[in-house]
Amino acid sequence: MKQFVREEIWQAFQTGAAGTGNWYAFDRPWGQVLDATRTWAETTKGHRKLWLCWNVNDNWCLLQQKLVRELGWTPLVGWDPMCGVGCPPTVPEAITIDFNVALRLPTLFMHVPLEFAFLWIEEKLAFWHSDLLLPRDRMERLAWVYESIQDGDMAAVFSYGGLKNLFNFRSHRYWELAGCTTRAASLDQYNQGSGWWKNIAFHPNAPQDEAEQRRRKAQYNEHGVGVRYWERHYGGRVTRISERSIADGHFSVTSVKHYQRADSKSEEMRINFDLIEIAKRFHIEDLLTIR
Repeated sequence: MKQFVREEIWQAFQTGAAGTGNWYAFDRPWGQVLDATRTWAETTKGHRKLWLCWNVNDNWCLLQQKLVRELGWTPLVGWDPMCGVGCPPTVPEAITIDFNVALRLPTLFMHVPLEFAFLWIEEKLAFWHSDLLLPRDRMERLAWVYESIQDGDMAAVFSYGGLKNLFNFRSHRYWELAGCTTRAASLDQYNQGSGWWKNIAFHPNAPQDEAEQRRRKAQYNEHGVGVRYWERHYGGRVTRISERSIADGHFSVTSVKHYQRADSKSEEMRINFDLIEIAKRFHIEDLLTIR
């Protein structure tokens, strides 16, 4: 069966991989990164517990913000215009940042602000996928984990990459389905050249000796492999979040049979998932506003 691919998204991935969280492709000068993160730091100043809500669909993002607000965290809203969205409706407590103003990347994954968290957050940055929703009790459990981690530690979902990779340690990774980083953890990952982005062999701080380069290049080329590498080789401390414990709240392209493609990710979320039904199932329909 032929896979439908939106032409503009395909072009962005081909020519704009710099914004997808890939050290091999990132081409922005360090000064431009510093200019961008300086603005992010000014915008979030005074907020020690940020929770990133990355918008791909306005209704989903607004519901995520309301769940975050109930936990006493500050919703931080970002977006990628390539998903067919801009700044969504927000709760009064939310902070909004167009993370791409200074970087001017063809496409922008949330991995970009996540990788550089040490440059702009004061203490903690929680995050989750745009297509993840959970009932209140499991939201509270996540928040408890995030509150518990110390500066220098982090929490994230651990993945083996399927049962077939159970003993293939190079494919094991932490991924950004849900998690929380701290400023010191983010800084240490950057200093060790091993964080959220793909291709850690090309990180500017990666050791250049032949043995280390060979070991890094042998790792599975996926986001979050570097976080696991940081844990294994540099003593990084990561609290594991069970993927199974939140899997039923992850509504992705693999969640339904006959997933329908559309002109934008926002439209795909609308036509493939019934947000009203999901909210009722998780008993969070009182927070739902459909626009």
